[in-house]
Amino acid sequence: MRIGFLQLRPKFGAVKTNVRKALNLLDKVSEATIVIPELFNTGYLFRNEEELASLAEKVPGGYTTSEMKKIAKRKNLNIVFGIAEKVGRKFYNSSVFVSSKGKVEVYRKVHLFDREKLFFTRGQSFKVVTTGEAKLGMMVCFDWIFPEVSRLLMIQGAEVLCHPCNLILPYAHDAIKTRCVENGVFAIMANRIGTERRGTISLTFTGGSQIVNPKGEVLTSAGDRSESLKVVEIDVEEARNKNITPHNNIIADRFPPLYKAITLKGKR
Repeated sequence: MRIGFLQLRPKFGAVKTNVRKALNLLDKVSEATIVIPELFNTGYLFRNEEELASLAEKVPGGYTTSEMKKIAKRKNLNIVFGIAEKVGRKFYNSSVFVSSKGKVEVYRKVHLFDREKLFFTRGQSFKVVTTGEAKLGMMVCFDWIFPEVSRLLMIQGAEVLCHPCNLILPYAHDAIKTRCVENGVFAIMANRIGTERRGTISLTFTGGSQIVNPKGEVLTSAGDRSESLKVVEIDVEEARNKNITPHNNIIADRFPPLYKAITLKGKR
């Protein structure tokens, strides 16, 4: 199975420009599963809900998803990308899966980061999708800091974590390696680069997109300054074998009766 990431430097508000750039780069690859960053078509720093409303799109009927469906079919790609999704009067920071056969699935980000809470609605469920080659676990950016997310996705069958993100915290990259080890899965982290300034607020994104195997090893990665498209070949069977030793198995050795406190709200 071929998997990859597309690391980009979006321009805020320039949806068609950002999408065209992604399409031009995607045109260089075929027969692969590619992950594109969170909110890649709009940029990240919305100043208010009105601005978000003007840039959010419906899924699957919106411009970005329609364009991604076209290239997915033409190049035999499965594509996972981040988008601001409009559903009635609500807005979600969503990850959209588009298959080479035109199937569309949506995961709405559960763990909202910082100012996202001012504009976006929290998602209410997690999602695993199937490509025919593997099962993909959908997550978005800040989901990485909660080990429950990747564990739940693995229990639901995920073999590859698809992680569109706009990371600013430098230790997220190491945390994803741990998520892969503790769950015996691959991960595709697709981050963005550049500094985005909107009024008095600015954020610098860390880049460093990477593909990690179930042993926590980085198979390929990008720097923090350049846009990059990278693809590697993986053996999905590595994520299906959950044995650590002849006597230990990641799934079989779990003891859920002792884990009930995890689902309770702890102290702040």
